[in-house]
Amino acid sequence: MIEIREVKTWKEKRDFLNFPLRLYEDNPYFVPPLYMDEKKIFRKDYVYYDTCEAVYYNAYDGNKMVGRISGILQHAANKKNNEKRIRFTRFDAVDRPEVSEALFKAVEDWGRQKGMEYICGPLGFSDLEREGLLIEGFDQLATFEEQYNAPYYQEHIEKLGYEKEVDWFESKVRPKKETAAEMKKMSEFIMKRYNLHMGTAKNINEFLEKYADGFFELLDKSYDKIYGTVPFTDNMKKMMIDNFKLIIKLKYVGVVLDENEKMVCLGLCFPSLSKAVQKSKGKLTPAGAVRILKAANHSKIIDLGLIGVDPEWLNRGVSIIIADLLYKMLTREKIEHAETNLNLEDNAAIRNLWKQRFDSEEHKKRRSYIKKL
Repeated sequence: MIEIREVKTWKEKRDFLNFPLRLYEDNPYFVPPLYMDEKKIFRKDYVYYDTCEAVYYNAYDGNKMVGRISGILQHAANKKNNEKRIRFTRFDAVDRPEVSEALFKAVEDWGRQKGMEYICGPLGFSDLEREGLLIEGFDQLATFEEQYNAPYYQEHIEKLGYEKEVDWFESKVRPKKETAAEMKKMSEFIMKRYNLHMGTAKNINEFLEKYADGFFELLDKSYDKIYGTVPFTDNMKKMMIDNFKLIIKLKYVGVVLDENEKMVCLGLCFPSLSKAVQKSKGKLTPAGAVRILKAANHSKIIDLGLIGVDPEWLNRGVSIIIADLLYKMLTREKIEHAETNLNLEDNAAIRNLWKQRFDSEEHKKRRSYIKKL
């Protein structure tokens, strides 16, 4: 018989954190999150608990742990969208449908007790967290920013009455010499036509000092209508800045400003940390820290973190500036490819940008589900 326990003790918390590490121990495509970051979800002062409630469950068969799940009540998202939803996240289980059924029942019951009408996910506290269930691309290495899961998760979830709400695609993007000259010419034309210029800084600290406020303002505006997003709180901003300082490189950042120094669009990439974090199993040991620092400085793969365009500029062709900037990043450092991370299925503009301007391959697909409670 499957026993579901709400996570309360330190042992249960360790079980919750360690379960996916054991489940995917021998999987060559799974990339764990940083263990020190995941531990923070159990702190009362965790950055998201000023706008969220959360519950965590473990599933046991006797003394053996066989699954886990978390439920999130994201008040800011519900207020923004005028909805009554909970989210499920951090779902992992062995290939036994009864385990998944018991875990989801626990979260659904919690949602009903909170007066909610729907459950959706996998979605985290915000879109800065890992989101979406992998449904294609199981033979591809996960990025550090996104979660890996086994193929049977989809079958388990859909048998419980969950239906597709949205899909995302991820692409491998490589430079395409045939489009380089045209992109450069178009980028220069747009910059000149609208009197735009690139933001400059001597180092990442100066960049953040000069552009952090405009950066978050632009992200809030450009991501406002995007599925699963929530407004940035001051605590979220601080967390992002602290994380940026650790891994971001100035050569992988670009901001475009108008003649009044107002941010028009931005592009932010990260050196891929997947292999480094995978080898250390997410633990920031001295050896693990060295691997991460080495990857941050010498990675041959970059991950697209954030791309934002002020909605007022969407139809003025400024996205080609970001495309040209990415091309320069790829070729200047002799990068093998970039991983786009998640692009919504209906974001035709960005998906076509990769297809038309780069040598690209959509190699992963993710899904968010919904179910009426």
